[in-house]
Parts: sequence; structure tokens; C-alpha cells
Amino acid sequence: MEKLFAELLITGKVQGVFYRAHTKRFALELDLKGYVQNQDDGSVKIIVQGTKPRIKELELWCWQGPKLSNVENVQIRYTRPGEEFTTFERR
Repeated sequence: MEKLFAELLITGKVQGVFYRAHTKRFALELDLKGYVQNQDDGSVKIIVQGTKPRIKELELWCWQGPKLSNVENVQIRYTRPGEEFTTFERR
């Protein structure tokens, strides 16, 4: 299956609620590569590399997030291949 790259931007109450830690754990379970990172505006950005079905699974999970989060929106944009990742990390 073709490997794709995507960028997800998650807004709402997503910082200070272990969103990045839970995202990393779920992404590793899905065998996705890339990273999750807090943004200065309070959102969380995910850069991910993997198959479309697995990226879609991550996107659906992002709408729920961990128990303490309150997700308002998840934007996803498929991008051109960028840097190659060997694992999924929290930045």
C-alpha cells in the first residue's frame, strides 16, 4: 500500500491534557511514523506518514482524544512526501 504524508491540526482544549502522549501511543499502535507537537496558539499539530486507512483511523481518534480533552476541530491535509521518519515521537 502506498505511504502518504498528512498534516493534522487539532484545536480545542488539547494542551495540558496529555493529548500528545496519548496520540503517540495510538500512532505507534497503528505503526505510523512522524510526530505530534504543541503549537503556540494552543492547538496540536501532527505530521504523519503511513497508509491512508491508518491515517484515517488516527484522524477519527483525534476527534475524541484523551478523556480530559475537548476537541473542537480536526483539519487534515495530505501533503507531498517530506522528511522520512523512523518512528513516531512527541516533540
